[in-house]
Amino acid sequence: MDFSNWHTYDHYGYALVAIFGTFAAVAAIHWLMQRSPWAAWVRTLNGVVPPFINIIGVLFGLTLAFLANDTWNAHDRAMNAVYKEADALRSLVVLASQLEEPQRSQLREALTDYAHASVGEWPLLAQRKSSPDVSTKADHLLVMLSSPRTAKAAGDNVQALMLRKATDMRDDRDQRIGLSQTHINPLKWLGMAFLGLLTLLSVAVVHAENPRAAFVAIMLFALAAAPTAAIVLVQGNPFQEPSSVSPAPIAAAIIDH
Repeated sequence: MDFSNWHTYDHYGYALVAIFGTFAAVAAIHWLMQRSPWAAWVRTLNGVVPPFINIIGVLFGLTLAFLANDTWNAHDRAMNAVYKEADALRSLVVLASQLEEPQRSQLREALTDYAHASVGEWPLLAQRKSSPDVSTKADHLLVMLSSPRTAKAAGDNVQALMLRKATDMRDDRDQRIGLSQTHINPLKWLGMAFLGLLTLLSVAVVHAENPRAAFVAIMLFALAAAPTAAIVLVQGNPFQEPSSVSPAPIAAAIIDH
């Protein structure tokens, strides 16, 4: 992992902040209720009914659920784009195999070059970049498919199909590149952190007369919320670990034929 480009991996830092910040808040609330000069005053806040927690807790849960849905939806879209790109590549390989020489070998070589370049682009996608070499090979492939020689060898209908598959392949690559640019929105997560803090405070206030019970309650909430938020955060980019989308389907499209 290249930490010189630290902002590329800032979501890992946000995950650490979510974990340590949550437990720091738990420690601060526990200190406030049991050891601070205001501990006696805090106990006078008792009387807030337990159902009050549900209001803020539901808001927090919904916010986290929406953020998690955005993250996993981006991962699913990236995976779908890779499989569609691989399917278009596989279709071109099959169609190229029906051509006569030398067009068959030339087109197969161009498709193989594109596949290898695409697979080699994966480390760049993890850094929110793309490879100009893949674009060059895609352009070269499109020029080959649109040439009069290919039209003569394949026929107009097959050539039109091949051109459509090549265009689809480029579109799918553009989509995965776009999804590789996925970045954490600090304002969204700041709002979620604020709701999380309010939830911790509301749980503590409900148990204001019993600091020990309050500590257990807010610790249980922290153990549930902090790791969940961290799991969502570390999956902020679908082309980064720990759940990186694999280029295996694109490589297999060439190997399998």
